[in-house]
Amino acid sequence: MIAYNKTLLDNFYLNEEVRVLKKAGFINPEQQNTFEKKHPQLKTQNNIFMRIGLFILGLFLYSSICGMLSLLVLGNSENEYLYFIYFFALIGFATKEYMSKALLYFGYGLDDAFILGAISALLIAVGLTFEKNYDTNYLAILVVMAIISSVTYLRYLNITLALLACMGITATLAYSVFNYLIIGKTILPFVFLLYSGIFYFLAKKALQNLTLPYYYQGLKLAQGFCLILFYLAGNYYVVRELNASLSESYFEGGSPEIPFALLFWAFTIITPIAYLFFSLKNKDRMMLWIGFLAFCFSIFSFRIYYHILPTEVALSIGGLLLFAFTYFAIKKTKYKETGITFKVDRFTNPDAFANLQIIVSASQLGVKPEVKVEDSPIEFGGGGFSGGGSSGEF
Repeated sequence: MIAYNKTLLDNFYLNEEVRVLKKAGFINPEQQNTFEKKHPQLKTQNNIFMRIGLFILGLFLYSSICGMLSLLVLGNSENEYLYFIYFFALIGFATKEYMSKALLYFGYGLDDAFILGAISALLIAVGLTFEKNYDTNYLAILVVMAIISSVTYLRYLNITLALLACMGITATLAYSVFNYLIIGKTILPFVFLLYSGIFYFLAKKALQNLTLPYYYQGLKLAQGFCLILFYLAGNYYVVRELNASLSESYFEGGSPEIPFALLFWAFTIITPIAYLFFSLKNKDRMMLWIGFLAFCFSIFSFRIYYHILPTEVALSIGGLLLFAFTYFAIKKTKYKETGITFKVDRFTNPDAFANLQIIVSASQLGVKPEVKVEDSPIEFGGGGFSGGGSSGEF
């Protein structure tokens, strides 16, 4: 299923681990270079700005190819343009396949442009194919988006394709429930809660049973996507405003109250706290960041409808509470060696760890830094200068 050479792909992940070890200070640059020379890998671009530049270059190249073919072939044609859009998609997929197998590009930027361009062309072609009386069939587009993104991710391991697959599956479910069920609008939040919860635990189970690193990043992204979707599906502000938007009615004075309002308010408050608790318990950094963001969004949701304090007073009190919590949390975890600790993580901040290691070594061995005194350009010994020298002689 995977398009790349398995040996070179395995070497890519091995070299990534070696880079992490080097940054953490476990190995030196010479050891890293020796290992990488013995394990050749796929061609990738780790510099994000270079990758973005190559991606833009790839978009220009792909659009130039499609534009040139359009000028050469479609000049005298009026009805065959749809087939050429499918052909443009085929060009993108074929070029991506060639770059993956022959040029050994893996997340290089150019290959990303061709695969995303091919998917875009395919979705445009599907939309035009199933269009009736200028009425777009969005369900067909979403279904194809979900399928083609999932298949291409499994083959090319591009994290962007994993995100498109998650969005496509979610949008397909939302569109189907809302348009084809009589009570779809009413049960839509609960459907999303169930859907995101099930898929989160499926992704978690798949991660636990994972033996090869190929799909690790995609499964982690799916977990984060499900956590965000689960929170938003039960957030009071999102449910209330989305309900008003989907009702296609004008409400004077703002959106109306929703059923089960107390339940959604409880969910809005409890879920971020649960995220923070379980993230600390399970040492899940991604859930921790999502929990912090969800907590901030819950405060925002509450202040949209209830203004207990002026904004400046609320911000001041919130800042004081945050400072107090941070201060006591640091004091509590500063000297802990296990569990939740404030000690430096070698894998995230190796420079700080190296500096700390030097200080500790110096304090344990009694080593004091040597201070070099620069020689003065003026010699004062024995009165060798006009006037009194260092010995007081003339």
